Amino acid sequence: MAMMNAQQYRDSLARRKPLKVYLDGKLLDDPLAHPYVRTSMNSVALTYELAQDAEHRQLMTARSALTGETINRFCHLHQSTEDLINKVRMQRLLGQRCGTCFQRCVGLDALNAVFATTFDMDRRLGTGYHARFRKFALAMEQNDWIVDGAMTDVKGDRGKRPSEQQDQDMYLRVVERRRDGVVIRGAKAHQTGAINSHMVLVMPTASLKPDEKDYAITCALPADADGITYVYGRQSCDERKLGGGEASDMDAGSSTYGGQEALMIFDDVFVPEDMIFMNGETEFAGTLVDLFASYHRQSYGGCKVGNGDVAIGAAASIAEYNGVAKASHIKDKIVEMNHLNETLFACGIACSANGAKLPAGNFFVDALLANVCKQNVTRLPYEIARLLQDIAGGLMVTLPSGKDWLNPATRELLQKYLAGAAGTSTYERVRMLRLIENLTMGRAAVAYLTESMHGAGSPQAQRVLISRLAKVEEKKVYAKSLALNNSVETVEAAIRTGLQKVRAPKKADAAVPVTA
Repeated sequence: MAMMNAQQYRDSLARRKPLKVYLDGKLLDDPLAHPYVRTSMNSVALTYELAQDAEHRQLMTARSALTGETINRFCHLHQSTEDLINKVRMQRLLGQRCGTCFQRCVGLDALNAVFATTFDMDRRLGTGYHARFRKFALAMEQNDWIVDGAMTDVKGDRGKRPSEQQDQDMYLRVVERRRDGVVIRGAKAHQTGAINSHMVLVMPTASLKPDEKDYAITCALPADADGITYVYGRQSCDERKLGGGEASDMDAGSSTYGGQEALMIFDDVFVPEDMIFMNGETEFAGTLVDLFASYHRQSYGGCKVGNGDVAIGAAASIAEYNGVAKASHIKDKIVEMNHLNETLFACGIACSANGAKLPAGNFFVDALLANVCKQNVTRLPYEIARLLQDIAGGLMVTLPSGKDWLNPATRELLQKYLAGAAGTSTYERVRMLRLIENLTMGRAAVAYLTESMHGAGSPQAQRVLISRLAKVEEKKVYAKSLALNNSVETVEAAIRTGLQKVRAPKKADAAVPVTA
């Protein structure tokens, strides 16, 4: 099957068995028709639409490492640092176009992480997982699937390990092993784009001990598999998308695009043997988590930068509507917004350019720089949003409803009293203010700010990896070698043999030898 276009993608979702989706306390008869889901599906459809566009096709597609055919880059096993860089550039492009989350990155990052992990498992343990996963990766490419990467467990008591939980289902686990497969039970939280997906790729969420084999499960299954229930997540201001019409359109900020998260519950779901890629190999759970996390933290140097481009454009636009675009402090704030945003992009590009080939053949990012990238993403978008709100002014949160704008009794009054600079449109000013509210406080803020903080793991998780990867002991050698005037040969030997072996050279006239 060739790459899908946007309409073919929508049609492919409609062909699934009806998903069991709850939203606002109701079981949805047709989830894809709901305004919340429909706008989020539009964001995903962009990944198909731009892949067919002549201007963006080269960035949005890649040459398959498995077949040599042209495929959507979201189905690609990275084959070079250029691929890693193009991934970040692609994510920035999509973030610019929809201003929110386009929901396809987790599946791409899971694809590459599981591909590499299964290769290592087969090499060390003699299992057959990698060949099995290659077949899945090939099917993903050829069908142009959206794959929901299901990693985050609900976790229960965060102070306890999976096996220590009072309720063992707080981490997804195998509850029955059969000759032809396994039965899994549990839940995955914060599942981005889950209802918009074709397949689900389940992964463990943490490093595991040898006695936690039931939690070491990686497998794939259709999004419409029997036993899966979705409970759709609420977002700030999401009801503004209901009702339709111009009033709802105005109040929503962006009525075309949206994000999506759901709680995915697995109630004794059967997974056939040929779709299982880890089954009890606890020693590889942490490896898989670290690989996925670094890939996904790289992603934020692209998508959130694209969202930031929208925020900067909104700041410059509202400054024009407000008549303050030439004020020096406004110019300086927009310069600062650009500086912060490009810093994030630089981190995404750096961890990509410094990537390397894995034994499996696909390329991996520089893990240290990827975690630095995401650590910056937990902070800088909040400052960009603060500056945007500063430039916008308080009217951003005190605007009357779109229904008042359409009401003949109040429309002319609002047209008069909500006017901005001479020669600008009051209507356009109102729409821009609603967009800013949405980006910094509403539905889009979930993608731009909350995901910046908690997506791809908490800020502390990144700091743990930065601490682990930063080679502080080696850096101590550099400092000691300079302080103690050691030769280059001594320093290199110290790095090779134990890192802290540098000592002050003995001198005939030294009364007392100085040691590090």
